[in-house]
Amino acid sequence: MSRPPTFTPPPCARARVLRTERGDFAVLDAAPRGPVRATALLLPGYTGSKEDFIALLEPLSAAGYRVVAADGRGQYESEGPECQEAYAQGELARDVLAQAAALDEGGGGLHLLGHSLGGHIARAAVLLDAAPFRSLTLMSSGPAEVVAAQRDKVRMLSDALSVLSMDEVWQAMRALDPPEDADTDGGEDMRRRWVRHRAAQLIATGAQLSGEPDRVDELAAVGLPVHVLSGERDDVWPVELLDSMARRLGARRTTIAGAEHSPNTARPHETAEALAAFWDDLPAS
Repeated sequence: MSRPPTFTPPPCARARVLRTERGDFAVLDAAPRGPVRATALLLPGYTGSKEDFIALLEPLSAAGYRVVAADGRGQYESEGPECQEAYAQGELARDVLAQAAALDEGGGGLHLLGHSLGGHIARAAVLLDAAPFRSLTLMSSGPAEVVAAQRDKVRMLSDALSVLSMDEVWQAMRALDPPEDADTDGGEDMRRRWVRHRAAQLIATGAQLSGEPDRVDELAAVGLPVHVLSGERDDVWPVELLDSMARRLGARRTTIAGAEHSPNTARPHETAEALAAFWDDLPAS
């Protein structure tokens, strides 16, 4: 899971509720001091939250972009029911379209970014309706299901979530993966985020990661500008597979040196530079 450097938003951002036709979503909304070049909507990955993008907010807002990072339904501070059907990929994709409609009141189009699982949800939203978006960035998000070792981890987690409480699962995970030195608060922020996730959301989206079909050709046919960005190593989808996906999409390809599955937290300034450069190069809306 991504470990953000802090859970405290920078001065350029505020935590608020985004109200949409499909419910309320907790977001971090960062705005530049000067004119807004465009707005970007950022979707976190499996077990993650909007805080995974905290380190990107200042550099992207300094580049002139309004950036809105959102918790999906059942993630951290966004409410959600305890039934797996509510987290079907199509439902989550329609949530993204509702978020886009609530943010893009001027009709200029949004830049959409999804990290890992968020990339699959973003892709599904674009395939439902690409009109609200100017571009799509798939960050460390592959063409289809995750590798076998990750499928095994997801299955083990889902089995545990079926019989244990969120706090009991957290304690078991911490025993297997002790806190890093950077967890100066003993990992309390990470624990608080974890226990506020809905177990049904994690089980349902874990199944999606383990069974996602290859929809790259469908996405290529849409014609939306795409950016495939990742670290130089990735244990969820091999980097070579991401390279191949980018070629199939005719997409921009960026590899962030020194980063693995979460370049947004490992190398945020380099990642922000790559994102802003991609968005800057696109035609004005």
